[in-house]
Amino acid sequence: MEITINYYGQAVSVSVEVYEYLTQADHKAENLAHEQRRHWDGREFDEYIIATEGRLPYCATPEELICQRETLDEILSVLALCTDTQRERFLLYALHDFSYAEIAEMCGCSKVSVCQSIAGVRKKFFKFFGKTY
Repeated sequence: MEITINYYGQAVSVSVEVYEYLTQADHKAENLAHEQRRHWDGREFDEYIIATEGRLPYCATPEELICQRETLDEILSVLALCTDTQRERFLLYALHDFSYAEIAEMCGCSKVSVCQSIAGVRKKFFKFFGKTY
């Protein structure tokens, strides 16, 4: 049995099997485009990765998760030893990548006091981890 379809503006006769195959391929392409739009922010869509690459996405091992948690706990314990001002200035510098001048402007202080605060936090980190400054 032949079916006539519109293919790029031209009428083409194809068998039922070819028509079903083309319909299925269009549906899969549409689903893939939908998944890509849905995950535009970089989130992984595991089913697509497994189907196309044949392997699971990377997952941290339990040992890695424990090491990450221990490291985070150590960092938080050092930051707990700092004053609120030191902690704020250090986090603005280390995490948010602000310059000393920008931090000084935000906090209403001098660049020297920002530098001293950050140096104080660094000394506490080195002392906590047993390294010389």
